[in-house]
Amino acid sequence: MTPDMQYRRSMQRVCIYCGSSDQVTDPYRQAAREMGTELGKRGLSLVYGGGRTGLMGVVADSALAAGSQAYGVLPHHLHSRERAHPALTRLELVDDMAARKARMIELADAFVALPGGYGTMEELFEVLSHRVLDLHRKPIALLDTNGYYTHLLAFLEQGYSTRLVSPAHHEILIVERHANTLLERLLATPR
Repeated sequence: MTPDMQYRRSMQRVCIYCGSSDQVTDPYRQAAREMGTELGKRGLSLVYGGGRTGLMGVVADSALAAGSQAYGVLPHHLHSRERAHPALTRLELVDDMAARKARMIELADAFVALPGGYGTMEELFEVLSHRVLDLHRKPIALLDTNGYYTHLLAFLEQGYSTRLVSPAHHEILIVERHANTLLERLLATPR
């Protein structure tokens, strides 16, 4: 078995970070639907924040409809605000946001950030920092729907060019515009 085949076999759960706002427009909802469907087509499970609102709810609904298992991790204090998704394979309630993020990192074999707000950015940069510090070797990706991450990517390029972010870390982040291409690249990335 080649290392690539072995890695494909070992990747079972993909953590999706994304927005919980119900104010999100259709291109972003469609991207979340496609991501959930593509997870199911590949027999991959979803790990996410456990809510039923916004892109979180859309990706969970789509993943479940496509046959995926869905694991949610939700802090007690957000249980009523984000409204836990009622049909998850498993929902874990944890004490706080730090415990939520740690548990999602523990459960996942890879990470994908869909469009989102401050929470999504915090989660993305935490897993990137952990990867740089060699606390994990799991792949990390951005789904750049409708150019949502254009300015963030330009900011990162500035960090590399000024060497405030090590150019050696340039290749850590996988960036794609379509869920199917993104997941294929994740599956081909050795750990």
